[in-house]
Amino acid sequence: MKRESLKIQAYNIIKRKIATCEYEPNALLNEDLLGAEIQASRTPVRDALGRLEQEGLVTIMPKKGIKVSGLSVSDINMIFEVRMLLEPYALRSYGHTMPAEALTALRGEILIPGERPGGEDGYELDDRLHRMIVETIPNKFLLHTYELIHTQNLRYRIMTGQERAGRRAETDREHLEIIDACLNLDWEAAADSLILHLAASKNATFDLLFTYQGKF
Repeated sequence: MKRESLKIQAYNIIKRKIATCEYEPNALLNEDLLGAEIQASRTPVRDALGRLEQEGLVTIMPKKGIKVSGLSVSDINMIFEVRMLLEPYALRSYGHTMPAEALTALRGEILIPGERPGGEDGYELDDRLHRMIVETIPNKFLLHTYELIHTQNLRYRIMTGQERAGRRAETDREHLEIIDACLNLDWEAAADSLILHLAASKNATFDLLFTYQGKF
């Protein structure tokens, strides 16, 4: 495998483990152990960690190791500020470009009874809806801004879903309200439902932070 491919592979694996909280916030990682775990040599692991540090997902501490970024009130506020600005704007301005067939299919998947798989797969529907909304925006600079916070978003969703009983069921209900308004072509109602959903998600994230203060 080419060196560049190894770097990309190492980056994707470590980033996914951070996003899904397999590497928990504030966890200490070791470069050699990471290499052994993901079956990669030191060079691609080091390159991956450098990229992840630039994205704010890890902190490299010389002679101490690598620390997975924790949660902070400031980060949560900034991330949800971006989401509150971009996602309702996307619905109001470009929601009409979302295919009704895709929304209907997603609605059907949300309504399937029974437990969904844990980990990353269990949050795929949530991620798909929000990406579907944001990716209607034709402005590449706004999309880049959203991409910068995407992994942190996923971490917050997974942690709140795991730690707060009933949050995933609440999220499903909130998503259905958004989708139903979209299918009715009522973009103001869709945006209003989305704002309420984001506010609930932010509150759940703060609940998590204060409950586990010092751990995350």
